[in-house]
Amino acid sequence: MATIGQATANESFSIDDPIEETIPQLMHRRAAELGSRTALRYKKFGLWRDVSWREYGQTVRDVAMGFCALGLRPGEVVAIIGDNCPEWLYADLGCMSAGGVSVGIYTTNSADECAYILKHSETKIYIVENEEQLDKALEVRDDCTDMKKIVVIDTEGLRNFSDPMVISFEQLIALGKEHDAKNPGLFERRLASRKPDDLALLIYTSGTTGPPKGAMLSHENVLWTSKAMSTAQEILQDDESISFLPLSHIAERNFSTFMPLIFKNTVNFIENVDTVTDNVIEISPTVFFAVPRIWEKYASTIFIKMKDATWFKKAVFATAMSIGKKRAEARLSPQGVPALLKLTYALAHFAVFRKLKERLGFERMRVAISGAAPISADVLKFYHAIGIPLRQVYGQTEDTGPTSMHQDDIIEADNVGPAIPGVQIKIAEDGEILVKGRNVFMGYYKNPDATAETLVDGWLHSGDVGTIDERGFLKITDRKKDLIITSGGKNIAPQNIENQLKASPYINDAVAIGDRRKYMTALIFIDEDNVVKYAQDHKVPFTTYETLTQRKEVVELVQQEIDKVNETLARVEQIKKFTILPKKLMEEDGEVTPTMKLKRKAINKAYSEMIEAMYR
Repeated sequence: MATIGQATANESFSIDDPIEETIPQLMHRRAAELGSRTALRYKKFGLWRDVSWREYGQTVRDVAMGFCALGLRPGEVVAIIGDNCPEWLYADLGCMSAGGVSVGIYTTNSADECAYILKHSETKIYIVENEEQLDKALEVRDDCTDMKKIVVIDTEGLRNFSDPMVISFEQLIALGKEHDAKNPGLFERRLASRKPDDLALLIYTSGTTGPPKGAMLSHENVLWTSKAMSTAQEILQDDESISFLPLSHIAERNFSTFMPLIFKNTVNFIENVDTVTDNVIEISPTVFFAVPRIWEKYASTIFIKMKDATWFKKAVFATAMSIGKKRAEARLSPQGVPALLKLTYALAHFAVFRKLKERLGFERMRVAISGAAPISADVLKFYHAIGIPLRQVYGQTEDTGPTSMHQDDIIEADNVGPAIPGVQIKIAEDGEILVKGRNVFMGYYKNPDATAETLVDGWLHSGDVGTIDERGFLKITDRKKDLIITSGGKNIAPQNIENQLKASPYINDAVAIGDRRKYMTALIFIDEDNVVKYAQDHKVPFTTYETLTQRKEVVELVQQEIDKVNETLARVEQIKKFTILPKKLMEEDGEVTPTMKLKRKAINKAYSEMIEAMYR
């Protein structure tokens, strides 16, 4: 029997317990239980404002009744596009409270990409954040014949507000209050109309290999997964988290919307994507979930700043890091941390790491999680050295987010921990990772062929390749379709090479090339901020991003970073040649997904001439 932490010790459960309520039923139960406690916090006009659980629940009810007034029927779809804000959650849970199905769309999607999801999901009501998203919606509305209404969250400066199809979020709420008063008991009937095994939301995959597929997740999928996560990682009612990754992705949806219904913790919304670091400093979260690129960026920024420090500060930092790394390694050994190392680490933490974490807003952080993509071993070790127990979670949309996770104090750089409680993992004959559990999705919406390929005898075929050690710890080797077989017949996992390259503060991303080739090469995307600073510090002239990538000094800098990585690789894996791309990776160019996953096929095609040049 697992318990959810000290603040909720009265509510325990087993992973084998049935899920007897839906997401919105739990949400409104929490609103009644927790009343004036702070559920959400957001910043407006320079001030942080609290939203109580009571207000949270009432607003969700008003939005739900607004949807009913607009004609939404149980099982119909509401789509949401916008940056993270309380209104996103009100719309999400309001839709489900009215018996509907919720769909999130990435703000970076083009009008045509939005139209595909709106048409495929047969969206009835579309919630858009602002004028930019409204313009995209109006551009494609004639093709989206199921769409009846567009609701705008931020109407400031809106030009198209007189359109009969468009109303404001405030109008939706007012409509809901009026409809609720005129239809007593309707909300309760709608709330009770759905069951745990009903469809709750559609999460559209990133589409690395074609049009996105709508993964169907039930209320049971979501709530069981959140409860299983509580047995793997304790989050307390007094914990504070930051919501800044896209809510259209299952990982952030779990941390911002669903898991707080279990843990009862407070979620803080950033002002905008440009203020993440400032907002983190202001909140000093105790729980922080981010993708590897965010963790890598924080680490590289620290190392770059240390290069400008005085020789004394450099020496102190280097000494502290040496002690921190030794202590991190000792924590995983059977012998544990020796008394003398505990003492020297305490001194290093007091003199260096304590202040460093305060400047980052990390001083209260006790739960630090990286997910959605692999993180390099060097970056993981860095955070453990400074006293932040960063752990990895591995999974995918099709199993509601998590498959495995580092648990307790056993956090190792070369694996992603054991399965979360209640989930089974096995390795197929060809090395593919297979997953079974109550977190595994219902299938792909209106795509039985893809469902049949992915779900076989109850086992989810992940598309990832890996191994399981004798302790049950999972190690991810690569994506099944990305494995490289050289002309000499050697199997190479490019992800491992790329992760080591990305650990460099000067390399933002890398694509390893070598399938059916004599040797390995790489396409390199530089980290603009850090390379620009390097150029300025070393008086390297440049005028544009493209000219910066072509400077001899920058090429030599990248070569030095590749040489360091090559020293750690087997001879057949070493990068023999590389090309720095003269542009940044852009989602609109079809090179990366909204979650910044590489679209290898598109990149290989777009830069085929550069790739061939490395083999002449």
